[in-house]
Amino acid sequence: MKQKLTKLFFSTLFSCVMAMPICSPLAADKADIRHSVIAGIWYPGNPHDLYAELNKYLSGPRKVLLGGILRAVIVPHAGYRYSGAIAARAYRQIEGSGFTRVILVGPSHYLAFKGVSVNLQTAYETPLGSVPVDRSLGRKIIESQPDFRWIRQAHAREHSLEIQLPFLQTVLGKFEIVPVIMGDQDYATAERLANALVALVQGRRDILLLASSDLSHFHTYERATMLDACFASHVLALDPERLSRDLAAGKTEACGGGPVLSILLAAKQLGARNALILGRANSGDVTGERSRVVGYLSAALIAPQPGTPLY
Repeated sequence: MKQKLTKLFFSTLFSCVMAMPICSPLAADKADIRHSVIAGIWYPGNPHDLYAELNKYLSGPRKVLLGGILRAVIVPHAGYRYSGAIAARAYRQIEGSGFTRVILVGPSHYLAFKGVSVNLQTAYETPLGSVPVDRSLGRKIIESQPDFRWIRQAHAREHSLEIQLPFLQTVLGKFEIVPVIMGDQDYATAERLANALVALVQGRRDILLLASSDLSHFHTYERATMLDACFASHVLALDPERLSRDLAAGKTEACGGGPVLSILLAAKQLGARNALILGRANSGDVTGERSRVVGYLSAALIAPQPGTPLY
């Protein structure tokens, strides 16, 4: 009897361990909050200091006349010291926009997995307060594809989405998020995710799409400038196919290439006909160290106002 119980115990334990990374879409409880893992490291942990730093970045750039409807933004996700000024150029455009939902799509830096993970925890916490997760929209993304799931571990340490939240809290105030992490960043997965996003956003003006990505990593300043210019040219042209080919060929780089592809594809389906590069730089512009730099870009994807001729 003892042997049978021992065998049953280890069999059950093995099954639980194997199942741990993937969560049921209904598994989040009423207070399942994702607490900050980068406050005090990537950005200030004190609310007063954080507000001061955000306001410093946001007070710099002027709001640009977009000439249309903002459908999506591309923003970097390094520590604020390095990419905060570039990110602020996109967030300045969002200020006072009336968006009530933001679907954030980023890459997985810490966990390898297939497909896409949508976090269904109830909220994300930063020093500025909690941001609710729109779990209803999240479930719809999960239901759209068999390999779109909630993998809790994929979000536990991931910085690429959390780093955006204090900026969003400052420029939007009250809003909800849908946090999406891509395990696979190939074109086919990006296209499937884009189709799921379009199904949610079509006909709505209150949802902003956001792609989180840094650009080239650890090249010389000159080499990084060349690689990042290639990336920016494809964003300007709204050309995800060419961007995907050049990423695969090593002609440009981005740790969040898949998220950018997905948001470009979705924005085009949602009517985007124009893109603006709002800012581009690299860590060498901040630190003065030019031998190993990381590139950053912010961009806006814009649809024409209703009734505007498309020629």
